[in-house]
Amino acid sequence: MKEGLDWLERAPEARASLLYRLVRLAARFVLFGLFRFRIRTSGQEHLPKGRGYLLIAAAHRGWMDPFVAMHAVPSEPRCWFLGSGPSTFTSRWRESLVHRLGGLLPVWRGGLGVAGHVRSARAVVDAGAVFVQMPEGTVNGPPGRVGPFRPGAALIALRTGATIVPLAIAGTEELYLGRRMASQVLAPTSARELLGDAWDGVLPEADSRAELELAKRASEALAARLTPVVEALYPWTVDPPAKPRRLRRRLTWLLLGPGPLQHEAS
Repeated sequence: MKEGLDWLERAPEARASLLYRLVRLAARFVLFGLFRFRIRTSGQEHLPKGRGYLLIAAAHRGWMDPFVAMHAVPSEPRCWFLGSGPSTFTSRWRESLVHRLGGLLPVWRGGLGVAGHVRSARAVVDAGAVFVQMPEGTVNGPPGRVGPFRPGAALIALRTGATIVPLAIAGTEELYLGRRMASQVLAPTSARELLGDAWDGVLPEADSRAELELAKRASEALAARLTPVVEALYPWTVDPPAKPRRLRRRLTWLLLGPGPLQHEAS
């Protein structure tokens, strides 16, 4: 199966097309009108202007996270995500719509690997758009805390040299009518800044143990920046126990595929 740029068959665009704007408006009506979700966001003054960048978001706890990320940034330049092909393309019409709409670069289990993802990210950033990553790689984890990062996002940052914009997210682990969520854009950084003076700036050989270790160090440094912000945002999203949680199970699972969902606070 084709994935990434090979599936898209065109260069990713930063411009928000009319179709994209209409779909975005429809999604906002459903999320904020019908579901009455509330998202408090801040830090938009940190967003780079006039160039593409990597938006790296945590904590990733549910299907709302991509929508929270898109809510935190303008409609243009637009966002592009790596996403699961099997989970998204459950019918031919959905694949056709997503192909025309854009915004998703599908991946398949056992597919291209990090080199293909780097190619996709570089194309998005070079187009002046936003390449969104959620490095925890799973929606499982304790609410209000950041889980371990997988090294893929940091590898992409290392190889592309692109600007990194961290995004803290809280309150998406459990959804119901009127749910409160929060996000905060942090100051831009880079793999070079995250690694500090301990790195000489020379990239190790691709796919080497040295490159992987460098990516792990950058991931840990990025997680350390995001962790206190996520923890500070989380209390505002917590409703009193007596508040009705209407449609909780249906909304929490609305766009999640089958599998475990573990959000223990321990």
